[in-house]
Amino acid sequence: MDELAARAAALVARRPRDARLRRVGTSRGGTPLWLLSVGHGSRQALVVAGPHANEPVGGATVLRLAERALADPRLGEQADATWNLLLCLDPDGARRNEGWLSGPYTLGRYFRHFFRPGFLEQPEWLPDGAERAALPETRALLHLQDELRPFFQCSLHGVDVGGGFVELTHDLPGVAQRLAQAAARLGIPRELGPYDTLYWPTLGPAVYRIPPPRRGDLAAAITEAAVESTWFHPHRYGTVTAVVEAPMWGVPAVEDGSPHPDADGELRAVSRTLRRDTRLLEALTARIRPHLAAVPDAARMLAPVDDYLLVCPGLADSWDPDTYEAGERPLPPLDRARLTALGISGRRVALRTAGLLHQLARAAGSAASGVLPELDALIDAWCADYHDGHGARWIPVARQAEYQARVVLAVFELAGRGAPARSRSGDSGWSPGTAVPMHTE
Repeated sequence: MDELAARAAALVARRPRDARLRRVGTSRGGTPLWLLSVGHGSRQALVVAGPHANEPVGGATVLRLAERALADPRLGEQADATWNLLLCLDPDGARRNEGWLSGPYTLGRYFRHFFRPGFLEQPEWLPDGAERAALPETRALLHLQDELRPFFQCSLHGVDVGGGFVELTHDLPGVAQRLAQAAARLGIPRELGPYDTLYWPTLGPAVYRIPPPRRGDLAAAITEAAVESTWFHPHRYGTVTAVVEAPMWGVPAVEDGSPHPDADGELRAVSRTLRRDTRLLEALTARIRPHLAAVPDAARMLAPVDDYLLVCPGLADSWDPDTYEAGERPLPPLDRARLTALGISGRRVALRTAGLLHQLARAAGSAASGVLPELDALIDAWCADYHDGHGARWIPVARQAEYQARVVLAVFELAGRGAPARSRSGDSGWSPGTAVPMHTE
């Protein structure tokens, strides 16, 4: 975090007439929220890095975008654009992930140092609506959106294991082709059926339309993303929002759209595995929980654990052909890409939970030390499944950032081609109680 702010300040010192750095808010932990602005155009672009604590590549991407905007008049003066780059939306959470950021970049190291707050503490979401936003980071972003009224907004996310994809609030023809070109050039697999977009309209390979907002209970909000979001807050200004995902460990099979010979059998296996893993993790959580009274901030670490354990049984049932009930929403056609993504998602939830429990057990000291060997064995086995079973391979940070930057620039160009502003009140599917699918990746 400190290096990111220092590099932004150095860029401003080098180009003081064209770049500005200002504090637009303060995190819960007292960390400044810095906005780097480049250019002097009347049309505002807003790019948000670090909305999820465990997804750091956006920081490198916004610095890359700033350098490009300074060097290329087509991105600034000729486009009448100003680039507004929020360096990190959740700096406190990002600091908790710094244990793996210096490398070596192994799956085991990543998950043993993983942190991401509970669903209700993630600053992009508005579970109680914009007017009652509780987190200072969220309020800062909402204020920025209302101040800038951007024609284009982008949220930079990272897939830990899988492939790259884009989610859009508007259809922008040409995005899929540009994404494919960037992915092919940089060796990034495209995720053709991510779990996040399981029921969403497809706009092209690895490009998905965020559907009209709707509400649901907490479990639905977690598994189907039915909460309000800062992605749609500036919709009233005609803003086009893009969520750009870049993978850290790539899996080639997520772009294999060929038919699977036994989709139901694979679904049963994935569901059975998730149920088994959940039972193991519930038992380990019960053994650790009594020893956490003296552990600082244990409640914040336990919140995502409880969230994950809450949704796992429902996920397993929703995927299992033997527990699907009449009247429930059917799964879309499942090819190899979608089945691979479901398997990766189930394992991801288990590994994140195990990683958080591992940190809690270490913090509890000798009282919970007996649990650590079991957690280490589970983490090692599950990471080996990613590495050996799915062929997950680390993608260097420079390639992640370059891919993400190219996709952002493509969407910026396409969104800036004069699409008419859209009235929120006149858009079908909108109502005063809006809610948008919550991004679970």
